[in-house]
Order: sequence, then C-alpha cells, then structure tokens
Amino acid sequence: MIYRDEPWFNVGRKTFALGWKGQVVLKLDKGHQELLFEIRPETFRKFPVATVHWAAVELARIDDAELADLVREAWSQVVPKKMSRPVLEAARR
Repeated sequence: MIYRDEPWFNVGRKTFALGWKGQVVLKLDKGHQELLFEIRPETFRKFPVATVHWAAVELARIDDAELADLVREAWSQVVPKKMSRPVLEAARR
C-alpha cells in the first residue's frame, strides 16, 4: 500500500513497516527495540505510533541483511505465531 507517496506494509489491516522521509519505521519487539535505542542511537530512534513507539531506522546506517532480519521481526509481530515460527526458524539456519 502507498500512503502519502510512502510504502506501507500490512498483513490484513495490521501495519508492521512503513517508509517515512528516507527511513523505515518498524514494529519491533518492545525489548529488542529498547535495546537498539540504547546501544545504537545513531541508527535507531523512537517513532510515535498511536500510544506506543516503533523503531525508526536510518537506512544509510544498516546493511541489507540486517534490514531483512528486522523486517521479518516486524512482520512476525502481526501474524499468528503458528505462521511466523517456521519462517523465523528457517531464516536462522
């Protein structure tokens, strides 16, 4: 889906990633994103979405493999675990 000329990625009606002014905003596991905010503030920052924060990612500061892992994690936050578990396990191999 495209909204205001930016890509939005959904599963059904649930968004897990979106583009925003040259960045990508991801719905990551809360504990993981808090860790990223703390140890890599130049790459990850809080981005308000409704009443919570998602992770805004500076694309120039991460490689494609790390971005793919983060997008998979964000996707896994909105799909049923029985669907995401096999995909995440296969990605780890």
